[in-house]
Amino acid sequence: MASVQQPIVIAIDGTSASGKSTNARLVARALGFVYVDTGAMYRTLAWHCLRHHIDVQDEKAVAAACRRWKTTLQCVDNQVRLLVEGYYPEREIRTAEVSAAVPHVAAIPKVRLWMKKTQRDCIRFGNLVMEGRDIGTHIFPETDFKYYLDAHLEERSRRRAADGVQENLAARDQRDSQRAAAPLMIALGAKVINNSNLTAEQTSRLIIEDIQARLQAAGRTLAVNPR
Repeated sequence: MASVQQPIVIAIDGTSASGKSTNARLVARALGFVYVDTGAMYRTLAWHCLRHHIDVQDEKAVAAACRRWKTTLQCVDNQVRLLVEGYYPEREIRTAEVSAAVPHVAAIPKVRLWMKKTQRDCIRFGNLVMEGRDIGTHIFPETDFKYYLDAHLEERSRRRAADGVQENLAARDQRDSQRAAAPLMIALGAKVINNSNLTAEQTSRLIIEDIQARLQAAGRTLAVNPR
């Protein structure tokens, strides 16, 4: 009996404003894969806590909320959504208040354990492009397709400002890399891409070309959708 090939997981990690989301979407669209924004899941929990007046700095309270909330995963238009009681708070999770709460929620070990289980469950939707800060190190460390995006601090700050967001990225980098639970780091075997002087299209092309080369070496092929 022929063995069934496991779904492919492409892990795209990196620093804030390094282009993870944009490039993950481009790669997923080009390859026809399902896109997973893990940051949106943490944002959804932060929104849920704020909505229920749970102190996001109270580790036990947030962990309890994460354990009890009623969520489901849904795949719509090749993108995974985390629904809370059947509702997807697409706009609500992008507010400044939620953005400020996310780092507190994301640093809680029990929250990250819950997220790991939930994010690994996304594999039931098929081939994935998953972006975040710990995909290659913590969520899918076994994948052969790991990418770490970065750019100079000045360039990342410029990108944030262009989006109308003022954020201390140096402090965010330090917080992400020094947290006890699944800190931001370059995964073993990851291809590091500094895209300070690259467009999103150039960056995603580098990723896709590397994926194709790796698959070809393994005797597999993958079609790329024309853009």
